[in-house]
Amino acid sequence: MIIVTGGAGFIGSNLIHALNRQGEDDILLVDNLTNGHKMQNIADLNIADYMDKNDFIERLQNPNFLTHIRAVFHQGACSATTEWNGQYIMANNYEYSKRLLEWCQIKHIPFVYASSASIYGMGKEGFHIDRVCEKPINMYAYSKFQFDQYVRRILPRSTSQIVGLRYFNVYGSREQHKDSMSSTTFHFNNQLKTGDEVKLFASCDGFADGEQRRDFVYINDVVAVNLWFLENSHKSGIFNVGTGQAQTFNAMAQAVIDWHKHGKISYIPFPEHLKGAYQSFTEADISTLRAAGYEQKFMNVQQGVSDYLDRLNHGA
Repeated sequence: MIIVTGGAGFIGSNLIHALNRQGEDDILLVDNLTNGHKMQNIADLNIADYMDKNDFIERLQNPNFLTHIRAVFHQGACSATTEWNGQYIMANNYEYSKRLLEWCQIKHIPFVYASSASIYGMGKEGFHIDRVCEKPINMYAYSKFQFDQYVRRILPRSTSQIVGLRYFNVYGSREQHKDSMSSTTFHFNNQLKTGDEVKLFASCDGFADGEQRRDFVYINDVVAVNLWFLENSHKSGIFNVGTGQAQTFNAMAQAVIDWHKHGKISYIPFPEHLKGAYQSFTEADISTLRAAGYEQKFMNVQQGVSDYLDRLNHGA
């Protein structure tokens, strides 16, 4: 059996979908379905069982709970960068992850978990897997950073695979439930379905209108990295997951416009509440991932957006 926490979420549901395509359906999906709309992400998936995230973590205390686990993909977390209840965030993202990792170590189960590029904060020191680059600027990022720090202490004495994947700006299918946290691709698409303009932030941090740059990585590539580590269980460590090439929001908007074959870009004033708390530039250093042996190419924005919008607008 394979366990996927956050299995009804964006990355988790895509991961299960890919496992299904490989013929794997002995899967335990763990999540919190308080937001029942997330069921749209999993209605077409084949799983062996579902369990609420709180029931799951409590039942880990039972030594007879679950056997013959091939791997755990820990994708579940409170991912809201605007959540400032530190006690809540640390309980859900840090303590929960620690308990699950400790269980995996006792049972010798490979553990692949979602970290985040938000750990790099404003990115002034770069985006390398190095402590000097890491300066989180919100509670979500701090919870991910602190768990990575915990993993770093565990790795030298680990009994089985531990892999942390620092996702950059992921976009793609099954993200609609995230509302305001959905990707710019998703929002631009909706704007062109109801109008003729896509709205981008005006200049900030020394970048011209819409020229802020992010490492936009397509969900299919993110899933491929996860599955590669499943097949290479002797590889452990913390890795960036991005294309390694930043592209502008203008380029993302233009790719959406090109797909729709209509539309124009307009710019709105940069929000005051985001000043000093916004990543105007991200670019993954994927040298560690390449050194581990991962050789597949990543889609650029033009390729990823085309595939995504085909699926999103045509129901593929």
